[in-house]
Amino acid sequence: MSLHKIWLVLKREYLTRVKSRSFIIITALTPLAFVAFIGIIVYINISETEVEKRIGILDETNVLVERLVELNETRYFDVGYDPADTLRARVLDGSMDGFMILTDSVLTHAKSPTLVHGGSGGLSFISAVRSDLREVVREERLSRENVSERVRNIFETRTGLEAVKLTEEGETEDNTLFASAIGFILGLMIFFGIFFYGALLMRSVIEEKTNRVLEVIASSVKPIELMFGKLFGVLCMALTQFGIWIVFYMGLSIAAAPVAGMIMEAQMSNLPEEAAEAASASFDPSVLDNMVIEPSIFIYFILFFFLGFMIYSALFAAIGAAVENEQDSQQFMPIVGLPIFIAYFLNTKVMQAPDSSLSTFVSIFPLTSPINMISRIASTSVPAWQIILSILLMVLTFFGIMWLAAKIYRVGILMYGKKASFKDLAKWIRQS
Repeated sequence: MSLHKIWLVLKREYLTRVKSRSFIIITALTPLAFVAFIGIIVYINISETEVEKRIGILDETNVLVERLVELNETRYFDVGYDPADTLRARVLDGSMDGFMILTDSVLTHAKSPTLVHGGSGGLSFISAVRSDLREVVREERLSRENVSERVRNIFETRTGLEAVKLTEEGETEDNTLFASAIGFILGLMIFFGIFFYGALLMRSVIEEKTNRVLEVIASSVKPIELMFGKLFGVLCMALTQFGIWIVFYMGLSIAAAPVAGMIMEAQMSNLPEEAAEAASASFDPSVLDNMVIEPSIFIYFILFFFLGFMIYSALFAAIGAAVENEQDSQQFMPIVGLPIFIAYFLNTKVMQAPDSSLSTFVSIFPLTSPINMISRIASTSVPAWQIILSILLMVLTFFGIMWLAAKIYRVGILMYGKKASFKDLAKWIRQS
């Protein structure tokens, strides 16, 4: 096997792809889409998004409507004792958005009243009305029981929880939620990366085989050299793309807090004073200071993507060599896709409980490790021996799969006019 010939194939594959218009567009647009996403999130948090609804209250208790109006006079108003049919007509003609009939059973038997509305408002509207109703009913029931103000304050107390992370350097602010989300996203990127770039490699082999280009190349390059060259060429392209995105994110994370602060200040200057105070309380730009990822996470991400890609891309290349068109490849895709789809679906479990036995197993098992181990590393302290064992098993798995894939590739790359089956693949492996 000639390393020089592998390098020539790698160089051709890499330069052809990184100079393509699609590579440049995707590489440039993905960070811009990410910035737009962050901007939208910030805008939503600081903007007045709720459209207030008008809810009429037919109050047979004679006390709840006053509490509701006091709680939110814009949303609630007293309709007196208008009949239900009249209230329905008012909802239909748009003079009000909905109504509730509150009876004594709401207070005495905790019976749930019915909100009749026109269907607009969505989940936030229903949730807000439910929360307001619970609050005023609770206040009225406490008042009827002559509960003292001290007991009432104790009842309304909601104890929070602040967490800090203890390291050898000392205590630092806990960012478990962000770290878990980052681990899940990185695992998701590996999942899509393996499938996207693996499928790209497979299509490349199929196209060259269909165009009979491989017959010319195979006359001067061994099939195994061609396979390694194409595999590493696509891998280098993927690492280039991921590297650009990582550098972009690191720069963005440094500038995120001051930029968000400037945007928020400009936005709040156009809002009323009360709305500006509410927006400031709901979103603090300093929170973005915690959105900084340790560089070691990116190193692990590149490492596990590299190993995962090598394992699965060998199979993709072998499938591409064994078939003559993408349609024929579908019969083999479940074999390749099942383990990685299992890892994808389990990634949520890993994010929620990274130290469980299931999470530990799927992060060490070589076919699911590329996705699930990076999620664990980002969200919890993974023992070094588990990381080393995972890497070692993936390396051994790669050599085993590459040995099988090379045998299939060597025969299939020059095989034309016959749709390959699993029986044919087994035959090629034995004969090679």
